[in-house]
Amino acid sequence: MSANSKIEWTESSWNPVTGCDKISEGCKNCYAERMSRRLKAMGSPNYCNGFKLTLHPDSLELPLKWKKPRMIFVNSMSDLFHKDVSFGFIHEVFKVMNLAKNHTFQVLTKRSERLEQLSPYLPWSSNIWTGVTIESDDYLFRLEHLKKCKSDVKFLSLEPLLGPIGKIDLAGIDWVIAGGESGPGSRPIKPQWIREIRNYCIDADIPFFFKQWGGFNKKKSGRILDGKIWNETPSLPVRLSCQETTIA
Repeated sequence: MSANSKIEWTESSWNPVTGCDKISEGCKNCYAERMSRRLKAMGSPNYCNGFKLTLHPDSLELPLKWKKPRMIFVNSMSDLFHKDVSFGFIHEVFKVMNLAKNHTFQVLTKRSERLEQLSPYLPWSSNIWTGVTIESDDYLFRLEHLKKCKSDVKFLSLEPLLGPIGKIDLAGIDWVIAGGESGPGSRPIKPQWIREIRNYCIDADIPFFFKQWGGFNKKKSGRILDGKIWNETPSLPVRLSCQETTIA
């Protein structure tokens, strides 16, 4: 659980679930798996199971204790829609997000089928943004599942981008994030893949956020695309002042 995140497109992370397993090519060099093992070795109690999927009900109310409004990445160390996370627990996470209206929550998943399946039964408040990861055109089906979700704000994370996406229908999408893979064993990215995505966003008038070129040393490679840092995000609604709230 982190009050401050180093991920460029968010401000904080909240992990009521940790651990996951690999389901597609983008998972091969998972940063969360590496970090989980490191945290376990350091004796962090929430990572005593390493990268094995683990629920943390004691962490559910954490966002209610944060007074200052912030952008919160939900489960940066897992996937809320993993098959082994019960609907009941997912519903509890949504209840907290509904209560903490001073914050904006970013829920990102590769399990788009389950997102679509459960979406009609979840309490969607306007401060919940929902996205899917698409690492190449082999996974464009996730976009269609996302479009059927009841979230007011829908976004794409095209990271780690492992191949060209091709022409995509961005109707109903509010934000696009793209970036290369970083860390040990990172796979290369081609500038034309990123430029193509950026141009689609410009044509569709959709905010575009370029996160990184990646590589083993992502700080050295930077995140400048054609002489510019692309930090565009959707317009935020007026966020409410934090009130003392508890889960009923």
